[in-house]
Amino acid sequence: MTVPAEILADARALAAGDRGALATLDRQGWPYVSLVLVAQDERGLPLLLLSDLAEHTKNIRHDSRVSLLFDGTVGLTEPLAGPRLTLMGRVERAPEPEALERYLGRHPSAQSWAAMRDFQLYRLRPNGAHLVAGFGRIAWIDASTLWSLR
Repeated sequence: MTVPAEILADARALAAGDRGALATLDRQGWPYVSLVLVAQDERGLPLLLLSDLAEHTKNIRHDSRVSLLFDGTVGLTEPLAGPRLTLMGRVERAPEPEALERYLGRHPSAQSWAAMRDFQLYRLRPNGAHLVAGFGRIAWIDASTLWSLR
């Protein structure tokens, strides 16, 4: 199924956000959600700087499947009529120095965290996305379609 260009544009704009809600699975299989700062690598894939001590990182070590929600509804009178994007995929380490450079360029205040030994950079490799951009503007999007023009 072909995704309309305006839907892809909405999804890409949301995926370029600087914060999101990261959902991981704890060791008992329960969902655990936390706020994270996000940057994008050169292809637009999400980068996350996470502490080894954080619950979400412990969960990722056990099961790398995650969801990352980008919320574009801030300031709207009717938030449920606004756009949001959920990426689903797996998280992996992103050891490339240029990826960390991109992350710190987006979040300069994270410089002190990045210097700590217990913080590592991760990349989300999505296999799909779900966009809700308002009434009747809902789409499942394959990751290869979402990033095909990047």
